[in-house]
Amino acid sequence: MAQAPSASQVLGRVTLVTGKEEFLNERTVSSVRQAVRAHDADGEFSEALASELTASSLEEMSAPSLFSSTRCAVVRSLEDLPEELHDRVLDYAKAPVEDVALVLMHGGGSKGSGLLTKLRKLASVTEVKAAEVKYASGFQEFAKGEFAHWGARIAPEAAEFLVVAVGQDLRALAAAAHQLTSDFPGEQITLDVVKRYFGGRAEAKSFAVADAVMAGHTAQALEELRWALDGGTAGVLVTSAVAGSVRSVAKFLGSTTRGGRDADLARDLGVPPWKVKSIRSQARGWDEEGIAEALRAVARADADIKGAAHDANYTLERLVLTIAGLRRSHR
Repeated sequence: MAQAPSASQVLGRVTLVTGKEEFLNERTVSSVRQAVRAHDADGEFSEALASELTASSLEEMSAPSLFSSTRCAVVRSLEDLPEELHDRVLDYAKAPVEDVALVLMHGGGSKGSGLLTKLRKLASVTEVKAAEVKYASGFQEFAKGEFAHWGARIAPEAAEFLVVAVGQDLRALAAAAHQLTSDFPGEQITLDVVKRYFGGRAEAKSFAVADAVMAGHTAQALEELRWALDGGTAGVLVTSAVAGSVRSVAKFLGSTTRGGRDADLARDLGVPPWKVKSIRSQARGWDEEGIAEALRAVARADADIKGAAHDANYTLERLVLTIAGLRRSHR
């Protein structure tokens, strides 16, 4: 989480917010408003859609109010600004009003890119980019940043589990980080802590089943499976989690760097470095023939769960026992 701006960084300037991550964009807008409010509790706040602006309404928004010398104005969806107003926006941005904080929000894409290019060249414009978060590692890094903002640290394996449990939703991850750091101020957040708070989520339960079965802990895997199903976890989430773990071990067995450094292997497998230790441990009971059979078993179970099976519980228990048997027979 970026440090909140001061009033001097937003008043008399234009804040250009760009990108597709709505949560991050809204956070930037909130931080600008907070900076203005801290400077002048009686400041005036307004916002409008760019598509609805006219020359007069734009001028009114970007000028000091009759009732307050301080104003914060937000223009959303800048990409939809009528072309005849582009020059007016640029003229204002070249010489912003001293007591006005103008925020221009662009949702990404090529529409309106010409205006963006010109705005970015102005010294009075500060751009805040909200790059789209696409991969699990990106969501984990976001979570780590949230914990750091609140003065705490989260263990790498705990961050991965949190993303699995909460989902790839920035708002939910931010809320989870705030909750955990409020309950454990200044402490490192461990995997056990995250499991205690969020282990009941469906995705997290599936994650636990997959880890146990691939490690050869059959009794634990069956217990985790029953707990997951009793809690309403969908069968497809379990087969998906097991498939992911099987594929990771398959990649490890086929890797040319598996005897090398963890950092090199992590890059080869597409996983964070800390996870290599877990995959190494799981792979000890497998060979390429066994893992190929495991992949076929997962595919059959997934197909059954999605339509052919009359008893999903039986199908999943059979999957756990099948994979456990394959692991034992290929040690």
